[in-house]
Amino acid sequence: MRSRVSTELECVCAAAAVVALMAGCAHHPPPPLFTADAPFSRNFTGSGDEVCWSVKRALLSQGYMLDRPNDGGVLTGSRDEQPKPKLNVTTRLQTTCSDNRNGTSIVFVTATREENELQKMKQSTSVGVGPATLTMPSGSAKVLGTVRRETIKDPDFYGQFFTLVQGYVSQEKLSQASAPATNRPSPLRNELPAASAPAPQNGGH
Repeated sequence: MRSRVSTELECVCAAAAVVALMAGCAHHPPPPLFTADAPFSRNFTGSGDEVCWSVKRALLSQGYMLDRPNDGGVLTGSRDEQPKPKLNVTTRLQTTCSDNRNGTSIVFVTATREENELQKMKQSTSVGVGPATLTMPSGSAKVLGTVRRETIKDPDFYGQFFTLVQGYVSQEKLSQASAPATNRPSPLRNELPAASAPAPQNGGH
């Protein structure tokens, strides 16, 4: 009798623990999928041309090979690394820059990391024998297979990229400020009226 009561109490306690666990989970909603403090964008002081050119220079300076842009303001670059003899890592960045029309421009960037590992793939050969077909192993070949692919979410990664872009934006402003005056439109151009041509003189009477 005591063992039966003990068993029933254990079942009741277990059920109460499950209910409490479910209630605790219900009080912790999943993290939001969209947040205003995501690390994938930043505003810069400067025109769209200045900032977009600085983004391109930043990518090229780090060894990224750029694809041909299909849309204005969009740049895509990729870089390959081989940290291990049988592992190839590809980092791919897609950037979009846009002029805010208020003296600033915004840059969006998303980076992905893909790991490909050299793997053995079994090969087979089909041989027809009368009405039947036999499949026989014929060896193996080494091919690159994707083992991992993810979007980089590390704020430090994007912070370093934006810092590099800011450096090129500052250089662009300095180069424009130090450009020779002959290369910049003069503020006095077309402000003074053109001198009138002298009137033709008549010959002597």
